[in-house]
Amino acid sequence: MKTEFKFSNLLGTVYRQGNVIFTPDGDSLLSPVGNRVSVFNLTKNTSYTLPFAHRRNIVHIDLTSNGNLLLTVDEDGRAILTIFPRRTSIYHFSFKGNITALKFSPDGRYFVVGLGRKIQAWSTPQVPGSDGGELDFAPFVLHREYGGHFDHVRHLSWSGDSRFFLSSSKDSTARIWSLDPEEGFEPTVLAGHRQQIRGAWFSASQESIYTVSEDGALFRWEYVTRAQQHGADPEDADPEDLEKWRIVQRNYFMQNAKLKCASFHPTSGLLTVCFANGLFSLYELPSFSAIHTLSMAASPISTISMNKTGEWLALGSAKTGQLLVWEHQSESNILKQSSHLDTMTTLSFSPDSSRIITGADDGLIKIWDIFSGFHIATFTEHSSAITGSAYSRRGNVLFTSSLDGSVRAWDMLRYRNFRTFTAPQRLSFACLAIDPAAEVVCAGSHDSFDIYLWSVQTGALLDQLSGHEGPISTLAFTPDGRMLVSGSWDRTIRTWNVFDRSQSSESLQLTSDLLCVAVRPDSAQIAASTLDGQLTFWDIETSVQQATMDGRRDVSGGRTLSSRRTAASTPGTKSFNSITYSADGSCLLAAGNSKYICLYSVSTLTLIKKFTVSINLSLDGTQEFLNSSAIMSNGLPRDMIDTEGEASDLEDRIDRSLPGAKRGKDATKRTVRPEVRVTGIEFAPTGRTFSAASTEGLLIYSLDTAGMDDFDPFDLDVDVTPQNVEDIIQQKRPEYLKALIMSFRLNEKKLIRKVYESIPRTQISLVVRDLPRVYLGRLLHFLAQQLESSPHLEFALTWIGEVVAVHGRYVKERAGQFSSELRAIQRSIDGVGKTIRNLGQRNSFEIEFLCQQQSQGKVAMLTNGNGAGEGSIDGVDVDMADNDGWIGFE
Repeated sequence: MKTEFKFSNLLGTVYRQGNVIFTPDGDSLLSPVGNRVSVFNLTKNTSYTLPFAHRRNIVHIDLTSNGNLLLTVDEDGRAILTIFPRRTSIYHFSFKGNITALKFSPDGRYFVVGLGRKIQAWSTPQVPGSDGGELDFAPFVLHREYGGHFDHVRHLSWSGDSRFFLSSSKDSTARIWSLDPEEGFEPTVLAGHRQQIRGAWFSASQESIYTVSEDGALFRWEYVTRAQQHGADPEDADPEDLEKWRIVQRNYFMQNAKLKCASFHPTSGLLTVCFANGLFSLYELPSFSAIHTLSMAASPISTISMNKTGEWLALGSAKTGQLLVWEHQSESNILKQSSHLDTMTTLSFSPDSSRIITGADDGLIKIWDIFSGFHIATFTEHSSAITGSAYSRRGNVLFTSSLDGSVRAWDMLRYRNFRTFTAPQRLSFACLAIDPAAEVVCAGSHDSFDIYLWSVQTGALLDQLSGHEGPISTLAFTPDGRMLVSGSWDRTIRTWNVFDRSQSSESLQLTSDLLCVAVRPDSAQIAASTLDGQLTFWDIETSVQQATMDGRRDVSGGRTLSSRRTAASTPGTKSFNSITYSADGSCLLAAGNSKYICLYSVSTLTLIKKFTVSINLSLDGTQEFLNSSAIMSNGLPRDMIDTEGEASDLEDRIDRSLPGAKRGKDATKRTVRPEVRVTGIEFAPTGRTFSAASTEGLLIYSLDTAGMDDFDPFDLDVDVTPQNVEDIIQQKRPEYLKALIMSFRLNEKKLIRKVYESIPRTQISLVVRDLPRVYLGRLLHFLAQQLESSPHLEFALTWIGEVVAVHGRYVKERAGQFSSELRAIQRSIDGVGKTIRNLGQRNSFEIEFLCQQQSQGKVAMLTNGNGAGEGSIDGVDVDMADNDGWIGFE
């Protein structure tokens, strides 16, 4: 079995904190998720997570105007510079302080950051390959530093010509700065607001400035004299009355909540403001005309962003983990995704490995699509934490158990709950298992020592298995469906013949409390994890213990912030709470209350690989050793002290929540730091992917990440350049094969596509026949992408047909090597086929409708010689193309 699993994607969370931004083309949205950044493509309905990770949670992100450079800054002021199209981080830098604001200039040459009360302007690093420049050894160069505010800077914005920028601060003032010294210009203070300013922007003409404050006041500033402001003749004005920026218009948002964030689009004059009660309003300036007022959620909106055209609004709520993209012209949602409100507790793969089901302590069940990264549906019927989930073998039924005392069966075709199972007495179910035929479902509880069995068809309680002397912790059916395996805190494993008349059971004795049990896919072996960190393997047929392995040293890792022990001495992280076999049964994956996931070989009982779940220092359990410099004189860690003081106002400190709030909707604020841990882990049925439900979210590790995004400069030389590739294509007798190989070596997607589209159809077979097989995987991966994105379907299918005809036997003999590429092509072909079938059905319905209308004498059609024409059906204009075209309505 291959073990080169790499981080592929992060699901389960869509937004945590910080600001969200659109790409310059407006097609994608970037959202910080903990210490990573997720990218949501709004036109292709896909998402991915950038591979780099910060040491703490990200608070500010921004892109250059051309979309090449991405700058992300975490809570400690450490920045990572990334080439966004290549998803490659190229430089790490520390600002040596907490960054409160970040903004690139419109021309992309500079960016400004708010460093507490100061503002610094930095030169944008030169990207290799752009304008012929090369990346310097120290690309971050300080341009100028500005000072004058009396409190933290909260917002920065630039003028359209990149000569001036505005800063707004918690000291209730905004200031105008020039990037370089300007003749006759002095930094100007815009004072007049009563509370802190949330945003300040230049108008498109740069003749006006708009500022909004937390109390809902909107001021418009213009460069006028005092006499002009009061309507006097400018010629009669006092010469000493100099021109200054003055307030010419005051407007107020009549809301009973504080203004949390705002965004202004200078080109269209649209202003969007968001409030603490979840409302957001859209206004047109300078007329201050209200366009829309809608509610996103009951929780405050943390950030807002508008795309370049001003059509889409992106809103994020940190409290509910919700991300929304709204189109105000059509009043429709482009994107609506939400995270779990609490820690995820369970996950399950669908039988075709295309979807993952997650359950959490908030009582919600979410369905995630692995290929797109979006969640499809949410089930809210459970009223307490989800403790277990399992798919039927056919994938049409999902079973879940919860602490609310119910086991529910869900129809995955109609997305509804069609059966609910309960015990005679009220219990909180802690584990769940179903037989392979999906005829019997069983559940165990911590409140009772019995196992309950129900019929899926009738919903009736079939049996109540007794024998354990402690709470039931885990249940599992053998894949052949012959036995039920149960584990308990009474330090025993029991195997039940539930389908025999005798219903006999056999007990296997362990040395400690049982946490989890897994059955090998061939139903020949049981693996058990106990509280003392031991992994024990048993033979099911003979009930003989085969081997024991100590995993305490492997899983141990991470200490809490307040702990006085190192990670190696922490007792709570030395056991595996979740274990699972690989699809072929050769490996065992194990994880627990630790930042490590361990992959073991079952045959040799050796540790193959350790995966680190998170390096985020904002979570407890990621540090290994004690840091005496972070301990203050009173013995408390420095990180446990709140230095932000966000709840300084009386209104923010009042606790208005009610006791007994449930399902994650408790409005009280707690200073408890989340602790990194893995609550569930499972291999995909294909064996190419495994997923882990952790504090960070749903982590996806895959063997199929290698491909077109990897760059190997081994075959590069001085002659392999983009210019040489283009010169080869433009020759009278182009060497298409040489150009294609050189483009693969450079790994430039645009260049590969250009060479690919320049090859005539008659030359495809010759190029494929002479192509070195080392580039066969890259060509298949590229063709799969072209099927999804390119309109030239026949051209791509011709390439695929030639590759299969020439290299089919070679690919078949090495199916494992090309499995990811073949699956990508199959997925692309299925998607194209589905789209074409839907279009064909729709057009056949329209043709049938037109024929019926014509037979009834309701169609008046004027045709030309080619068979195309225009007409009307009951007053509706119709365009009819030729026999190879479409029929559509205007």
